[in-house]
Amino acid sequence: MPEDRFVVISSRPTDLGGFSVRRLLPTRACRMVGPWIFFDHMGPATFLPGEGINVRPHPHINLATVTYLFEGEIWHRDSLGSSLAIAPGALNLMIAGKGIVHSERTREALRQSGQKLHGVQLWMALPQEFEEIEPSFHHYQKDEIPERHVDGVPVRLLMGEAFGLRSPVKIFSETLYLEARMTKGQRLSLPQVPELAVYLASGQAKVNGTALAEYDMAVCHSGEALDVEAMSDCFVAVVGGAPLGERFIDWNFVSSRQERIEQAKVLWRSKGFDAIPGDDDEFIPLPD
Repeated sequence: MPEDRFVVISSRPTDLGGFSVRRLLPTRACRMVGPWIFFDHMGPATFLPGEGINVRPHPHINLATVTYLFEGEIWHRDSLGSSLAIAPGALNLMIAGKGIVHSERTREALRQSGQKLHGVQLWMALPQEFEEIEPSFHHYQKDEIPERHVDGVPVRLLMGEAFGLRSPVKIFSETLYLEARMTKGQRLSLPQVPELAVYLASGQAKVNGTALAEYDMAVCHSGEALDVEAMSDCFVAVVGGAPLGERFIDWNFVSSRQERIEQAKVLWRSKGFDAIPGDDDEFIPLPD
């Protein structure tokens, strides 16, 4: 069933390891935008001393995850042996391919002191020819992400090409991810791509004349040009790209083949995925 040409999505709260996130994708109104099949806005949240996130080891297949923080820190571990802090402004790309396991936690020092946490986590479906590639992990430092002012608006290009910039972050198909911090009265004409979504992370704005409330997402599947007008100081995240075709999603699994997801379920139940070195005492069970 084709997506609506232009639709506004309101976020819905979802619990993620002891704190609430706002989930935008997927929804009934819109399952994907280009390759993007999952969009969570985490926080802003304040963790008091003794608190933190505790997302236990869990698996993924046939997708790539993007974790990007505005504030705070998350400690990432995975079954490849990666173990590092995700810091604000840096971008972590985890390519699940044929299968990977990872965890996201608060390290002990920050659990004792408390912290503020704010960021996004997104999932990208992989083109069919790349779904079963070997898993890999890529970390891009803050100063590797290109940025420039466009009509006075500071823009960071996290993935893809736009405004004369090219991001070094690895992609597998036409993909766009950028952010812009706008002051009241500013306008920004966005790159024209086959599918595009504008998420209003803070403030008030209009997209092609349609007003967005804070935490709304405007999605366009027609390839038409989109224009953002800041009705107040605001922060927007923009994702998009070329569609990849139908994808199935079940729990943490994404694939072009339903039978592949069923195989992954059996493998997780039987503990057939590789474990995370140093973090293999617990795991998230497959939901009923």
